[in-house]
Amino acid sequence: MRRYGIKLNPAKCTFGIRGGKFLGYMVSEKGIEVNPEKVGTIMRMGSPKTIKNVHKLIGKVTSLARSISRSVDRDLSFFKTLRKVKGFQWMEECEQALSDVKQYLKTPPLLANPKVGEALYLYLAVSDDAVSSALVRKRQGIKI
Repeated sequence: MRRYGIKLNPAKCTFGIRGGKFLGYMVSEKGIEVNPEKVGTIMRMGSPKTIKNVHKLIGKVTSLARSISRSVDRDLSFFKTLRKVKGFQWMEECEQALSDVKQYLKTPPLLANPKVGEALYLYLAVSDDAVSSALVRKRQGIKI
């Protein structure tokens, strides 16, 4: 590492472990999973009462966007509440979206490395408001 000018802080380094937290995710031999603490924070959140609460909700959900399928479509109603010029309104559509996100996060997906030679499927989702994609593999007929 000296050769490349890289310096490490021994107090912040851990070697020889099987998994742990890294950049807000849980990394293990199996793959990358969402941090249960972040999921728990969203699960405990109630309906936002102010615009500031909506900003907090959006921040928390966005931090997990990589693990939430079609996250922009799921979260769009949160962003729409911020566009309202005349005061704050948490509508039924927003409440349903929050409920959907919480339901989805009960069993979040595992992001895993593909195996060499394994077939991968690219799924695109296009709506009026967003474009998203997912690279998926099949194991025993189940899409992972």
